[in-house]
Amino acid sequence: MNDSAPRRVRVRAPELIGKGGWLNTGDKQYTLADLRGRIVVLDFWTFCCINCLHVLDELRELEEKHRDTVVIIGVHSPKFVHEAEHQAVVDAVERYGVEHPVLDDPELATWKQYAVRAWPTLVVIDPEGYVVAQHAGEGHAHAIAALVAELEAEHEAKGTLRRGDGPYVAPEPEPTVLRFPGKALLLPSGNFLVSDTTRHQLVELAADGESVVRRIGSGIRGFADGPADAASFSEPQGMTLLDEDVVVVADTVNHALRRLDLATGEVTTLAGTGRQWWQGSPASGPAREVDLSSPWDVAVFGGRVWIAMAGGAPAVDVRPGGGDGRGRGGHDERGAGRRTG
Repeated sequence: MNDSAPRRVRVRAPELIGKGGWLNTGDKQYTLADLRGRIVVLDFWTFCCINCLHVLDELRELEEKHRDTVVIIGVHSPKFVHEAEHQAVVDAVERYGVEHPVLDDPELATWKQYAVRAWPTLVVIDPEGYVVAQHAGEGHAHAIAALVAELEAEHEAKGTLRRGDGPYVAPEPEPTVLRFPGKALLLPSGNFLVSDTTRHQLVELAADGESVVRRIGSGIRGFADGPADAASFSEPQGMTLLDEDVVVVADTVNHALRRLDLATGEVTTLAGTGRQWWQGSPASGPAREVDLSSPWDVAVFGGRVWIAMAGGAPAVDVRPGGGDGRGRGGHDERGAGRRTG
């Protein structure tokens, strides 16, 4: 052992307490003792916070890659009164595709025990039950992944790492035509196009608003162009007609605008790279080369597609000539967008 290696300051992790109980565990209640031997990542979040939603998506890769050693637990810590309602938390967990256990903590009991001060905050607990890292804000997934790899090696060598299935139990899907739809758009044909957000699809309904004409998208979270049955979205939200045959879709979690040809069902990418925009990233250039940040809605005005982005990125307009485009925007210190140029 190298005596000069830095030593982590270890603090025993406080117990997890939440009056609302546990979600995504098949009604089983958990304590930290039940999770001993696993690397635990606590995600203190609330569903009104776009930064918290970004972190949910940042953690998906870590969750998949280290499923047998890492347990991610969302600690839902409300900021507003409505967020403290249990059913609202249940709905949010389904709406945003949270695939790990969630502790509903309406009274902020666990939040206070861990001295959390900001949404979101991530806390890493080692297999022996000690807090070894805490990060506030988004953008820490790579640092946590590196720490997880280090902890796996350390505790595998010590014999304190326990591999196996985690406590997550997927809830039964609801047998409904739509699930948490984001927006409905009246088409020139008289039919309706609905963004079926939680199911990562677009659904065309007949004029009666009930009969399903077709579904666009595979229904599996992803980012792929192609025909209606092969293309994929990730939580699509707002939509607008570019002309009578073309719909522009705000593909929110893919940080992209997608183009739907109504005649053929073909889906292509109009703007965005699939990466989230960060302060300092280019805010102008060819639309397929400019990062976006959680585009939530779109509108056509003055021959351009205007994007409302929930992620605090610049306001961007896209010139869609020939299916291509250019994004332009600016950003002020408070995160509010403004057009420039």
